[in-house]
Amino acid sequence: MSVLIKGGTVVTAEQSFRADVLCTDGKITQVGPDLDAADGIEVVDAGGQYVMPGGIDPHTHMQLPFMGTVASEDFYTGTAAGLAGGTTCIIDFVIPAPQQSLMEAYHQWREWSEKAVSDYAFHVAVTWWDESVHHDMGRLVEEFGVNSFKHFMAYKGAIMADDEILVNSFTRAWELGALPTVHAENGELVWQLQRKLLDMGITGPEGHPQSRPPEVEGEAANRAIRIAQVLKTPVYLVHVSAKEALEAVIRARNEGQRVFGEVLAGHLMVNDSVYLDKSFEKAAAHVMSPPFRPKDHQRELWRGLQSGNLQTTATDHCCFCADQKAAGRDDFSKIPNGTGGVENRMEVLWDAGVNTGKLTMNEFVRVTSTNAAQIFNMYPRKGSVLAGADADLVVWDPEGTKTISAKTHFQNVDYNIFEGMTVKGKASHTISQGNVVYKDGELNVERGAGRYIHRPPFAPYFDAIGKVRERTKPFSVDR
Repeated sequence: MSVLIKGGTVVTAEQSFRADVLCTDGKITQVGPDLDAADGIEVVDAGGQYVMPGGIDPHTHMQLPFMGTVASEDFYTGTAAGLAGGTTCIIDFVIPAPQQSLMEAYHQWREWSEKAVSDYAFHVAVTWWDESVHHDMGRLVEEFGVNSFKHFMAYKGAIMADDEILVNSFTRAWELGALPTVHAENGELVWQLQRKLLDMGITGPEGHPQSRPPEVEGEAANRAIRIAQVLKTPVYLVHVSAKEALEAVIRARNEGQRVFGEVLAGHLMVNDSVYLDKSFEKAAAHVMSPPFRPKDHQRELWRGLQSGNLQTTATDHCCFCADQKAAGRDDFSKIPNGTGGVENRMEVLWDAGVNTGKLTMNEFVRVTSTNAAQIFNMYPRKGSVLAGADADLVVWDPEGTKTISAKTHFQNVDYNIFEGMTVKGKASHTISQGNVVYKDGELNVERGAGRYIHRPPFAPYFDAIGKVRERTKPFSVDR
């Protein structure tokens, strides 16, 4: 099957130019002006529109068992919703329970993901430590194409990684050429603050942000970065939400450290006033960790994205419906943490970023696709419009408008954190593996068509860090 995208302007992280794009057998085969449409080729008219690499969401949680329930979005509905918004690849998370084999958990997630309709990969969380974890990390990298490991510094009593785990896992990740990633919140402080607030009779969703103030994120971010600095490893901070955490990232990068920062579309667009809503359902729908922050934090996050100190945008897509959120009606600490967004990330970032001048079109491509592909070593297979790359593309209509609503979205959740927002700029067509899977509001997806993407270790920045390590390795003095 061949698809010719004709008459559009190709927009990549580096440049913009008029060109047609021919896709054959799942790959981009030609990029150039005035390509001929042979008989039998499906033609997509991209006149007046932009042709960009499909979005990569590096942080989703489909079908996640969490806090006594399971996320309402599975790999079929979640990846389909992503395609409707121009996202053609996700990186989800395997999260072993404490003492559970990493390999056992990985194979469980692979089984769940077989229904995916777009390409996907996995980070694997390290939630405990012994020699079996050390061994399994090696197998995951060498045999199963995992090149990133997740560490939760929050969720005490469940999946929280203490400093010993961080040191052991970061060290092992370096040996394997894999990237450590962290959820930066001081889990002990969060737990203590939760107990204090509940004892004071504060049980509603407003207690959630009060138990996770910006300082607990800032402390954990700085600690993870300093551990990585001592061990001379790279580190990637997921969902940076607070200026205190961003300041830690900026300081480290200014010192030459290889630190990457991710920001969520939700944290850029939604502020903490949502937790004060009189409706429990609405306030609870926004409970996620880290929580939504005051507007001054949003301003700093946008500046972090503009300056390049935050490199990727994600969603932390983890959906729970109202009946699931109700588990915490009398205790905010029991509200399942998570919100949606995989369908809307690109359109809200375009509207709030490109349309306002905060981002150029090329920067938009960089933070929604190319940077993630490069950091997680999938480039140029993903995140590019080059001959030989996967034919994962989005045709973007800059004049198209849309009012976001749970009534019309494809996501399998009964609330949308961007409810009522009208955006200008949206996907008109999404091409996945060379097939038109979304067109003008209609999905045409095949259950199980998504491929698991093996990601090789030792992304290019490992070579640079290796030279620093060699230059600064420990030494002894002859006396």
